[in-house]
Amino acid sequence: MTSVPGHVTPLRLAQRVALDLSRSCPPSALEHADWLGTPIESARAGTRRYLTDLSLPVREHAPQLTFKKAAYVDLGEARATPGGCEIEISWQSSSLAPLFPVFAGRLNLTPTEITLEGFYAPPGGEFGAVLDRAFLNIAARGTARWFLERVVAALEAQATSERGAVAPIDQQRAAS
Repeated sequence: MTSVPGHVTPLRLAQRVALDLSRSCPPSALEHADWLGTPIESARAGTRRYLTDLSLPVREHAPQLTFKKAAYVDLGEARATPGGCEIEISWQSSSLAPLFPVFAGRLNLTPTEITLEGFYAPPGGEFGAVLDRAFLNIAARGTARWFLERVVAALEAQATSERGAVAPIDQQRAAS
């Protein structure tokens, strides 16, 4: 069993959906994710890289305030699972000023739920981890929630154009 450094934190968010995976897994909205940003060449074979602006909406105290950071988002090839499919995913700052957490994990799709789970490292190493714990993982969870909402919106747009059915039922957060 490998140990996880103290400044790396597990993250798991889920959103309920109604998703038809019988046509393709992943749906074309994730296979060709230009909605995510500018496609750029990836250093890893089998991975698609996008230059995008990750967002951290500040919901409770200032709903109109959003912090943005240019980042690389990498999507791996989809793998079939017994209940649907999964896609490796990661993101990191595109500059040397990492104001957003680095994330590595997977996006799991089933007919009833999309789950984003993995590990993130807040900026600032151990000091950043202490601040992250003190503020209840606000930056990482907020960015991950924003990303998951974007995935659902892309799937809804695809379903609308194909006259399929992808509809959010409710949003559920579950911390690991």
